[in-house]
Amino acid sequence: MSKNLTIQGGQAAQTKEASSASAGARKKVTFLVVPRFNMSTLITMIETMRIANYLSPAPVYSWDIVSFEGPEISASNGLKLSAPLPDDRSRRDEIVFVMASWGGELYKNRDVLAWIRRQSRAGARICAVELGCYLVARAGLLEGKRATTHWSWVGGFQEQFDEVALVEQLFTLDERVMTCAGGLAGVDLMLKLIGDDLGERLAGEIADQMLHHPIRPANAPQRRTMGRGLETLVPMVRAAINLIEKHIAEPLSVPEIAASLGVSQRQLERQFKHNIGCTVVQFCLLLRLQHARVLLIATDLSVRDIATASGFNTLSHFAFSFGKCFGRRPSDYRQAWPEKDATPSWPGTLSKFLEGLEARHAARQGRAAPRAPTMGGV
Repeated sequence: MSKNLTIQGGQAAQTKEASSASAGARKKVTFLVVPRFNMSTLITMIETMRIANYLSPAPVYSWDIVSFEGPEISASNGLKLSAPLPDDRSRRDEIVFVMASWGGELYKNRDVLAWIRRQSRAGARICAVELGCYLVARAGLLEGKRATTHWSWVGGFQEQFDEVALVEQLFTLDERVMTCAGGLAGVDLMLKLIGDDLGERLAGEIADQMLHHPIRPANAPQRRTMGRGLETLVPMVRAAINLIEKHIAEPLSVPEIAASLGVSQRQLERQFKHNIGCTVVQFCLLLRLQHARVLLIATDLSVRDIATASGFNTLSHFAFSFGKCFGRRPSDYRQAWPEKDATPSWPGTLSKFLEGLEARHAARQGRAAPRAPTMGGV
């Protein structure tokens, strides 16, 4: 059952009263949300401002949450949020955060795109959060700029907007247009903006209150473990993964990867087996299949074109590998979150892939697997 949630604009848990002069000096923020936005990202971004108000002699931030789908809007977790239509006032010198998640890749409300363009022309600073990048790109504000989005959607976004210089990091900063990967990267972005506005000392105190350490810079990587529990990867393996991801459409051979890194093939394979739990070829195949799944969801490309863009020479090989890995046909994944499903799912995780490999290895050895397999090995 859905639950309703009301977040007052900049007043939550706030008992201090500002003088009229201080109130007038508050920095204003607007969150524009669309259906199935990420509630966690929104709440944690607001929390940084709430704590800034709490730690300051008088409130320094205020915020509004608006939507063109209101007056109530559902987040991806099922909670409903009060979000009225935005008023017509100019948001010059304010920040407008465009919040989108599931379905953002397909969202094309013309009124929303026109409003974003209008606010940008009026002098507002626009920030696309997670799949909000699709809306801001459709509004024409990202062409020729550096931008980021959640790592799992990088391939799909780049296929649609090749004029955008996409980078996989936490957030990007620009004088007029910013982007953020979403999740807890929103906290790092807000702490950066608060530090710029009010000083790094206050930003550090907010991080202490939130138990959020370390504060990560804009160019910090989005991923660290690649399915390896809480451990981070050794530099050689991370460099190899970066190479594999840059050559999805035309996969490099293992000897080519090893030569590019200046290591032996045997050393590379040993590090992959130790650090990730599979061979380089197996890992490369999974990344290509994950890339294909995002293209199926986020683009109108045909299944044949997606197979080619994912490094498969034949459609039959692609269909066989996809079915073996995910248990369904490629055509079954043309929507990230079908309307008939209560919740979305993402079956292609590396952890599930490794569990499948362990199960197959255990079966060959004639013993029980450490965990029940949740997806086929490749």
